[in-house]
Amino acid sequence: MVFWCNLCMEQRKVQMTGGSTYTVSIPKSWARDNDVSTGDEVSFYEENDTLLLSTATADETSEGTLDVSGLDTEALTRAVLTMYVSGFDVMRLEADRITAEQRRVVREATQSLVGLEVMEETATEVVIQDLLDSSELSVRSAVRRMRLIAMSMIEDAITALASGDEDIAADVVGRDDDVDRLWFVVSRIFRGALRSPRAAREIGVTRDTCFDYHTTARQLERIADHAAKIAELVADLDTVPDQVVDAVEDLDAEAVHVVQTALDAMFTDDADEATRLANEALDRAADIDDLARSADDAIRTADVDSLEAQHLGLVVDSLSRTGDYGGNIAETALQNAAPSPAP
Repeated sequence: MVFWCNLCMEQRKVQMTGGSTYTVSIPKSWARDNDVSTGDEVSFYEENDTLLLSTATADETSEGTLDVSGLDTEALTRAVLTMYVSGFDVMRLEADRITAEQRRVVREATQSLVGLEVMEETATEVVIQDLLDSSELSVRSAVRRMRLIAMSMIEDAITALASGDEDIAADVVGRDDDVDRLWFVVSRIFRGALRSPRAAREIGVTRDTCFDYHTTARQLERIADHAAKIAELVADLDTVPDQVVDAVEDLDAEAVHVVQTALDAMFTDDADEATRLANEALDRAADIDDLARSADDAIRTADVDSLEAQHLGLVVDSLSRTGDYGGNIAETALQNAAPSPAP
């Protein structure tokens, strides 16, 4: 447990012992609540102007057990995902009898997550373990990878829409799983950084920055979902009229520009440049609504039936939301670039 609570803050006077060592006492109530006694070891972690104190047990491998009796496919999948994101290193799934279908679901869920392996299987238990060393994970690299995949997905989805290429569309839908895997990794890293000072130190960024990366990753995951949604509509559309294609491509170009500019702001280490780029993205985001209305007008005047018009309207909505997510990333980048107040 980390000694970090503004509501129960206590001030202690720093003293010197032995002529060279600074010492400060810890609250007896905290020591008692966390089973810390004379001779036990504790850990200190530096974070800017803050020094965090945790018990030795706070950094031990975490293990969780879950009774999966009666859980169906979706509930069991969610259970594995939840335990993974929550940061368990070892996950024990138990029941009086684990069915063959449950084993299949567990294997599929495990394979969809980075670093997980099924280590043991018995009639009543499946043990899953995370084999990734958290020190080898980079939240920054994971979000960068999400950016590459998600933005290529949105571009390819519009290409598939304009050309009617169902193969490209299918490929876009398949890539959504890659983005989801990375999203779960980022979520796991983020929750670990909140829970453990050691984990925060190992990922090489402050917890504030980790929060900003997590927020950015969430927007990218949503952008990828909308790209997949557009791609899934391709099979239901005949040839899209040229005026609609032109209007949708204009909207797509502006939405993508907003997102890319916001992401550039998020990833630059120059605070002034980040602020400039983020403000540019937010200013450009204001044009998204006008382009969306133009695309809707093109659909209304085009020679398409009502169902196709509805599907094309969903495309416009997805692109409009993509631009909105870019605006959210830009706001996060502004916050990330802003000076941090003193603790």
